[in-house]
Amino acid sequence: MEALECNGELETHGRDDDAGAAFVLESKGSWWHAGFHLTTAIVGPTILTLPYAFRGMGWSLGLMSLTLTGAVTFYSYFLMSKVLDHCEKEGRRHIRFRELAADVLGSGWMFYFVICVQTAVNTGVAVGCILLSGECIQIMYSSLYPDGPLKLYQFIALVTVVMILLSQLPTFHSLRHISLASLVLSLGYTSLVVIACIRAGHSRNAPHKDYTLDPHKSTRAFDAFASISILASLFGNGILPEIQATVAPPVTGKMFKGLVLCYSVIFVTFYSAAVSGYWAFGNKSSSNILKSLMPDEGPSLAPTWLLGLAVVFVLLQLFAIGLVYSQVAYEIMEKKSADVKQGMFSKRNLVPRLFLRTIYMVLCAFVAAMLPFFGDINGVVGAIGFIPLDFILPMLLYNMTHNPSRTSVTFWLNISIIVVFTGTGIMGAFSSVRKLVLDAHKFKLFSSDITD
Repeated sequence: MEALECNGELETHGRDDDAGAAFVLESKGSWWHAGFHLTTAIVGPTILTLPYAFRGMGWSLGLMSLTLTGAVTFYSYFLMSKVLDHCEKEGRRHIRFRELAADVLGSGWMFYFVICVQTAVNTGVAVGCILLSGECIQIMYSSLYPDGPLKLYQFIALVTVVMILLSQLPTFHSLRHISLASLVLSLGYTSLVVIACIRAGHSRNAPHKDYTLDPHKSTRAFDAFASISILASLFGNGILPEIQATVAPPVTGKMFKGLVLCYSVIFVTFYSAAVSGYWAFGNKSSSNILKSLMPDEGPSLAPTWLLGLAVVFVLLQLFAIGLVYSQVAYEIMEKKSADVKQGMFSKRNLVPRLFLRTIYMVLCAFVAAMLPFFGDINGVVGAIGFIPLDFILPMLLYNMTHNPSRTSVTFWLNISIIVVFTGTGIMGAFSSVRKLVLDAHKFKLFSSDITD
């Protein structure tokens, strides 16, 4: 059993027959490359849902929750990096989240828990990226040909072809330039959206600004927990060990610099998108602020060229995000299918890589076309996926490896975060499932429109 052999494998993960480590997770990058990958993994078009998240919390709780979630995730990722450094100094350099968790916690079932959760999250992100990319192309097509015959699933097929081609880039490190472009694109479309929201907020066609919360306490509580789950998903990563694996040794200190770079971008983009969008639309904020700027009825609230450029930037970044989150799946496939002795570009390894990665992208595209209401499902995945991986396990792993005094602030801070976010995750999952059930009547398989 792989899980039972995990501890022994961890000490020799760099052995000659580990193609997943040698190919997909090759360690050649610098700290800024790690920063590019981290930014791509966290800062994506999902930030356009921030005004919608504020809609369930209001100004005070929204800003406080955004700040607190950002601080906790930075602290969490920093602790995870320290855990990885600690293990490396003891001669066990980990490059996979699942093996790190199993080794530190000494449990075979933890290996399978992490790989299942990580696979669900990463596949969910890949599906979401394909779906949203198809929607971006559909938006541009509909603006040019309002009565055009093409449907959403056809645009998803087009996106899938591009993703299949890009997926053949063999290593995580080979995506470093794409991740840099992703960082620039996130700053670009955030700036455009902020400008559009400010303009819309001053427009005479803008909806009345109402920031009041639901009058029913129970609904208000469910909305708040669902919004916190959205924030957890927005800050979610779940692949930090794999990103750190791409950094050339010695790694100590490099990931902290990468995190500072990443969170500098987060500060600029998250706050500006959240504040400008919620200020402009209040309780009318859509789950994607671009839909608020382009209402189904009435004129567009921002120049068409500006929104069109923002959509193009979003589309291009979605390709990068889908590629970054697919690396864990590729690493798993490569570890089982490739022969490291044959070389990365040998026919023996090239054919299985082409076949398996193509099949993976086709399956993700099929789910995207079948379930165009994936946003509600993603809320559930975020609550049961990102919260355990990013808010609970890093604190637990740090306490296990560094063994801080039980009277220290660090120990009790970590325990408090574990308890609070375990409860938040449970409530967030319940609230997200509740929303999924309430919205079920809107869902239609293979629909040509994404359910809002």
